[in-house]
Amino acid sequence: MLHKSKKSFLGAMVLLCFSAPLVAQTEVSGFYPQKNELTIAPSYSFKQYDRFYRGTELTEGNPAGLGSISSYIVNLYGEYGITNWLSASLNIPYIFIESETGEPDPVQGTSSVEGIQDLSVFLKGRILERNINSLGKLGIGAAVGASIPIGNYEAEGVLSLGNNANAFNANVMAQLTTKVNFFTEVQYGYSLKDNSDFDVPNAQVYGIKLGYFNNYFYTHVQLAVQDSMDGLDIGTPEFAEAGGPRALPQTEVDYTNINVNLYIPVYKNEIGVSTAYNQNIDGRNFNKETSFSFGLVYKPL
Repeated sequence: MLHKSKKSFLGAMVLLCFSAPLVAQTEVSGFYPQKNELTIAPSYSFKQYDRFYRGTELTEGNPAGLGSISSYIVNLYGEYGITNWLSASLNIPYIFIESETGEPDPVQGTSSVEGIQDLSVFLKGRILERNINSLGKLGIGAAVGASIPIGNYEAEGVLSLGNNANAFNANVMAQLTTKVNFFTEVQYGYSLKDNSDFDVPNAQVYGIKLGYFNNYFYTHVQLAVQDSMDGLDIGTPEFAEAGGPRALPQTEVDYTNINVNLYIPVYKNEIGVSTAYNQNIDGRNFNKETSFSFGLVYKPL
């Protein structure tokens, strides 16, 4: 059994998947808060890219020739322990995105866009927890959730905040934690997407995470992959026929992302700070982007 202070420390770990930049990460983690624990994590992220995968070919610039594109994200994430094995979470990002050359988006007619993106809500539960001889503790869990556009943003164009689709998400995860606090987590998720104006492809997301924690810090490195099930490729006749930049929500968006995260408690395991670095290392109809984030983790309960 973990000491109470260590339990409190681990309760903050469930927030770190969203204290990092939003794209290309699994949306839940294999850590669980204790009953009645509330954790809140505001964060700030900066993303930038000047290369883009047109189909699977990495090219300079972006589909509309807007030069380097930067995004600034203020994110609010929270999770509450309903029981020791069941928790609820929500996430709301506010995004500002701009073309640094000042060239307007060919669809939206502006060089910058900002607003609230999607509200995401999840229920996560621990299904099984077993001690595996000398290896450590194995936990298996699952989560279901939904993402709902609430910002009334435009889905078309290069500078869009998102695909403006309702999504239903299901995830399963397994985590093995050793007695010396090293852990390995694997996860698989599937997302069903619906937009009345576009045929937004469904997608599967999976990844592996390796990490370590003690009473003084937590760190992990994660490899995450999104694999869309169908969709158009940018630059093809089918893409041009569907509307070019107006058809971007219908493209097959795949990517492989590596993320490094660090969390340090600074006051009685009630307040901590986090930082993260993300790099997209492969993709299809997606950005070759780099991102950084900084966050505050607060446990009032």
